Amino acid sequence: MWEGHGFIGGGFMWLIWIVLIIAVVWGISAATGGAGQSQRRDKTALEILEERYARGEIDNKEFEERKRELLR
Repeated sequence: MWEGHGFIGGGFMWLIWIVLIIAVVWGISAATGGAGQSQRRDKTALEILEERYARGEIDNKEFEERKRELLR
């Protein structure tokens, strides 16, 4: 079946398929953010404080006091 094709038809074709499969898996992983978890950064204390203020969990006075403490 592969007679006369040598390296191009046999071993090289497997290499192409392996590279193609790796490229597809990498592309899907990058598109869905599967490997992107390591790129996620933790929020700073100030960002958390701002979110709590925006949600109404703390009032303006408490926000300003805590912000002042954080920025010291």
